Amino acid sequence: MEHIAALLLVIGCSQDLQQCHELPAPVPLYETVEECEAEVAPTLSVLTGQRPKIFVQCVTVDPALAEEDAVLEWDVRHDGTLHASLDAPDLMVASTGDRREKDSLTQE
Repeated sequence: MEHIAALLLVIGCSQDLQQCHELPAPVPLYETVEECEAEVAPTLSVLTGQRPKIFVQCVTVDPALAEEDAVLEWDVRHDGTLHASLDAPDLMVASTGDRREKDSLTQE
């Protein structure tokens, strides 16, 4: 099984940063963060001109999330910075407050 340590996130935006969308990365997954970071500048140079503003960032993948349905969240802020993270979704477990165990000896 291949270990994934980072993914390459590419975001293309309008000049005013009001409309931003994920763009396909040439190679989206990397076994090490260093391999991913080495591809940031080449990816940026290849994609320059496809959108007025291009953001490329490596997002670290927590190995514990490999078995989870992780969610990639990103936001391009007004100051022109990209913030991204890969997180497990919040899970809510429902249960009843009145939970009584049957006594195997008395068979209630």
